[in-house]
Amino acid sequence: MNKIVSKEQFSANVTKLVVEAPLIAKSRRAGHFVIVRCGEKGERIPLTIADSDTVNGTITLVIQAVGESTRKICALNPGDCLTDVVGPLGQATHIENYGTVLCCGGGVGVAPLLPIIRAMKAAGNRVVSVLAGRSKDLIILEKEVRESSDDVIIMTDDGSYGQKGLVTAGVEEVIKREKVDYCVTIGPAIMMKFVAKLTKEYNVPTEASLNAIMVDGTGMCGACRVTVGGKTRFVCVEGPEFDAHQIDFDELMMRLKGAQ
Repeated sequence: MNKIVSKEQFSANVTKLVVEAPLIAKSRRAGHFVIVRCGEKGERIPLTIADSDTVNGTITLVIQAVGESTRKICALNPGDCLTDVVGPLGQATHIENYGTVLCCGGGVGVAPLLPIIRAMKAAGNRVVSVLAGRSKDLIILEKEVRESSDDVIIMTDDGSYGQKGLVTAGVEEVIKREKVDYCVTIGPAIMMKFVAKLTKEYNVPTEASLNAIMVDGTGMCGACRVTVGGKTRFVCVEGPEFDAHQIDFDELMMRLKGAQ
């Protein structure tokens, strides 16, 4: 059992939970995720670790309520417990001093992007972050992102905050004004597809974190398989991050759609 320490509501369907998990907090790195379960018969839900506190032994999870299981998790309150929290899982993000790193996140994708932003900044990179959402209330963790970024661009579909437009408009704005050495993108598959298409045109190496279908988190079930560079890869053990220019996003989106 892992106790909920605190809870914050980002929006009607997005919740931040700080959870007791001292061993995971101590060993996790940027890019790692956990699988959580709420109730003995609960579904296994993969969630990227947005933050950790080794002193208090906690990890931070950001959950979007999209189905019965995630709604159940989001309904938990401080003092309640998650039945299981397993991790850290997956491969940690490769961090080095690239030069200028462009980090773009859409919606709840900003949560797993935050530790990468922090790690890239700590490695000496100039970090430019582009955050996108349908409207102002769906832009999350802006304060935390600004603390570790040299510049932040906000894009909203409806123009209610920042600039009006899609994330790609913000990405292209940065690429046109300065040399970008590396790009990291996390968000809906359709968003990452078009970010990757754009950065490929400008020859900017790009990494995408895939929020694919996961069940066991160990590569045994094959539910999270994706095609990268013409080869089948398993997101839960070989990812979640891959070369965005090599990912078959159309296949990924078809599989995600079929799972809904």
